[in-house]
Amino acid sequence: MKEFKIRRLLIEMGAEENSMAQRMRTRLPAVPKEYVSPDDPALTGNRDELDKESIRMIHYSGDFLKPCPGTRSYICCGYRILHVGINCPMDCSYCFLQSYLNQPSLRIFSNIEDELDVIGSTIDAYPGRIFRIGTGEFTDSLALDYLTGWTDMLLPFFSTKKNCILELKTKTTCIENLLNKQDLGQRIVVAWSLNTPRVIAHEERNTSSLENRILAARRCQKAGFVVAFHFDPLLHYPRWQEEYEGVIELMEKHLNPESIIWISIGSFRYMPDLKRIIRRRFPETHIFNGEFVSGLDGKLRYFRPIREEMYASLSDRLTRWHTDLGIYLCMESGEVWAQSLGWSPGTSANLSRYLDERVMKLMPV
Repeated sequence: MKEFKIRRLLIEMGAEENSMAQRMRTRLPAVPKEYVSPDDPALTGNRDELDKESIRMIHYSGDFLKPCPGTRSYICCGYRILHVGINCPMDCSYCFLQSYLNQPSLRIFSNIEDELDVIGSTIDAYPGRIFRIGTGEFTDSLALDYLTGWTDMLLPFFSTKKNCILELKTKTTCIENLLNKQDLGQRIVVAWSLNTPRVIAHEERNTSSLENRILAARRCQKAGFVVAFHFDPLLHYPRWQEEYEGVIELMEKHLNPESIIWISIGSFRYMPDLKRIIRRRFPETHIFNGEFVSGLDGKLRYFRPIREEMYASLSDRLTRWHTDLGIYLCMESGEVWAQSLGWSPGTSANLSRYLDERVMKLMPV
């Protein structure tokens, strides 16, 4: 398991007494500690580098459980985000979090344990609803687990919640803590973001290799966990089809398709202001090669025929492997769904129902 370099522990006033902050001090005994005010960025270098070797403990005052920030212009999956932190120790060229230059460092919310009862009350208030919850939207779910102990607190909590699942999404092989709690994994989905070896090498700094991610997923399957995968963002470049098919061949070689709950597919998309930041931070990137058009959500994305071709290619190859993988598209219109996959849920509510049925099928109470 890879451990990331941490050179500073910043503790904001108001966070120092939380158990998470105390745990971090214990697990990083040799790392210098600094106590800072919430409005002090405490940077020692260029803000553009995002200070990814510093952990910043924060007493978060917002809502910990939030709806996915989708748009009504496209079909959304109805996912809910458990907000445990912002930023991760890896550095992907396409990451939208780069636009948060005013929030540098690896920001960990120290009071998550104190809010679990509130989160539980929300879940318990709707026993007839399935909550699909994940921690991987604004940070990696497992990269810092050996320090934060997120799985130590979240698995026991969610194991008692029969009307929800917790998805832990990662680009790492940091699964040792998770495997030690396999008896608490009944409501846990372990998920990996996947891309081609070329994209991983050029655009995903400090992440695990494709093969190591898939082998980690196999270990989780053998331990009894349900797994998921996310092909997002797909990048369009010469030989893309051959190389993405190679990813699926590797999955076919190592994985059991019957315990895959879903596979999402989405194309590279970005807000216009992010391009300048990416160009500055990743001058050698290839992600802007190609033609882009502004979507209904204001994000730039590949022309529709390119997206449809890519979605159809991956879906067809995945379906040749196994016909029941829970394939769905991320943030696309019903027309693109129908043209690419041959069917469309039509509405966000119907997509949510489809994914809820996957939960009931693979993770029955």
